[in-house]
Amino acid sequence: MTTPQAPTSDELAALRERYHLERERRVRPDGAGQYRPTEAEFGYYAADPYVGDVAGREPLHDTVDVAVVGGGFGGILAGARMRQQGLERVRIVEIGGDFGGTWYWNRYPGIHCDVESHVYLPLLDETGYVPEWKYAPGEEIRRHAVRIAQKFDLYPDALFSTGVTSLTWDDPSEKWIVATDRGDAFRATYVVTATGTLSQPKLPGIPGIEDFKGHTFHTSRWDYGYTGGTADGGLTGLSEKRVGVVGTGATGIQVIPMLAEDAGHVYVFQRTPSTVDVRANRRTTAEDVGADHDGWARERRDNYLRIVSGEPAEEDLVADRWTMSAGLLEKLLPSFRRQGDRETFEAAYEAADAAKMNELRTRVEQTVADPDTAERLKPWYRYACKRPTFSDKYYPAFNRANVTLVDTADTHGIERVTEHGVVVGGTTYELDCLVFATGFSVGTSGILSGKLPVHGREGTQLLHAWARQGPRTLHGFTSNGFPNLIQMGSVQNASSVNYTHILDEQAVHAAALVAGAEAEGALVEPSREAEDDWITLLSKDAPDHEWFHAECTPGYYNGEGRGRPNGPRAYPYGAFAFHEFLKRWREESLGEILRARTPQQP
Repeated sequence: MTTPQAPTSDELAALRERYHLERERRVRPDGAGQYRPTEAEFGYYAADPYVGDVAGREPLHDTVDVAVVGGGFGGILAGARMRQQGLERVRIVEIGGDFGGTWYWNRYPGIHCDVESHVYLPLLDETGYVPEWKYAPGEEIRRHAVRIAQKFDLYPDALFSTGVTSLTWDDPSEKWIVATDRGDAFRATYVVTATGTLSQPKLPGIPGIEDFKGHTFHTSRWDYGYTGGTADGGLTGLSEKRVGVVGTGATGIQVIPMLAEDAGHVYVFQRTPSTVDVRANRRTTAEDVGADHDGWARERRDNYLRIVSGEPAEEDLVADRWTMSAGLLEKLLPSFRRQGDRETFEAAYEAADAAKMNELRTRVEQTVADPDTAERLKPWYRYACKRPTFSDKYYPAFNRANVTLVDTADTHGIERVTEHGVVVGGTTYELDCLVFATGFSVGTSGILSGKLPVHGREGTQLLHAWARQGPRTLHGFTSNGFPNLIQMGSVQNASSVNYTHILDEQAVHAAALVAGAEAEGALVEPSREAEDDWITLLSKDAPDHEWFHAECTPGYYNGEGRGRPNGPRAYPYGAFAFHEFLKRWREESLGEILRARTPQQP
């Protein structure tokens, strides 16, 4: 494929105008309100299809060392790192029927990770495992989650098919009371919340959605009983079916080619096209990835994180489209790239952005045979406006006679759903099956949404404490008034395209806090002054990205067009630098947040 040349000033001006027009076609007045939670009117979209009737059990009222809320990679890694620090009773509470989190729920056809598996899968050095594919299929990832849980003996105390309903600090005993939807009210010395950024599936609030008489489900609850087949394909149950797919993000990009192979006809309902870059997946060997010495996986993932965080690296060990386009991630992930004269930086950044987007639009033209379909599949926005996707099968799927692209930009999405199909532009597309590839409510954990109330000292609720001035934490983990509560996630922390690496570093930090408290017989709780200092640091060099995302096409990065305000959101110098910062802090200052326990009465 020929790579387009860098654009001229006139071409950049024309691009800005085109991007603005395409954004305006898609902005909706209801913003994120266009989605509804799956547990609202349509609870069956959120039900667990992988377990039968959940076995009854007696409620627990015992005491554990650590309670971990969430059994995805964050919770599993927290449990593993706690084990390494010598904690004996570690209880993970998970709403799903087994460990895995997102990878427990997502088992749709074609599912793979889009970050190289040799840096994405955590604890490879510790488990001695080398992934089979450069980009692992979902089942390999789920099995690895189970592998970690087994190695670190996390199953005996785990509670599955169980949701935590509240966390309450008990001052007299200086322990947390963990209540669940199965009547449990057990105590824990420490609580780690790892409820994830991809845990609540969302549905579009399309009028009439409840009237559809055909079969329907969300991709995170794939119904193989209806479609037949497996994640590898063979969906024979769809051979005569008309299938509609709503959503063309990272999930839709993988699902649609698989449906195209087996369904009678596939209608793809697209509001905004994704960028779809080369994937080039292949089987790998240990020799391919240098897995011939201890620590190989850590070296590889540290190298990857350096590059996507804007740090210098002598060699690119992964060398994929993420690392090749790493310079364009600055508007999404804070880094050290924002140095020198701002005007010069922004001009060079925009030119590189335009060249990359022109390359991606050229790929569409050279792959999709029908010019009209190709034009509607072209992404007209800047690279960091939406999460990049990767596939070598998506565009060719539109060359099949049984695949129809239905663009919904000018109608601001699907107009309505009837008993027999979907209406767009006054045309009804009759369907037998409607699949929602609409993803999750990104970053909306149970704590931040208020569904999991947390009550600290004197009954203060965490969200109420944050209501006036926003989140108050030290390093994103701990908060004054909430002793021995450690939060994992993206609030005032750091992030990266390889989020499992972030979670593992968070788990290491959480375990170090607990180990320090255990050694001193103390509580983990920062002072208000420590919180103030942290928020000041985050604010001081916070990147100015608000204007960039305000000009982006609507999506979850910018609140569906509402914008992405600046502020103390994340460590402003990048994830790699943040991990180095935390390591120094643990060595030099951990004792500053350890508070003496109240002497217990005999």
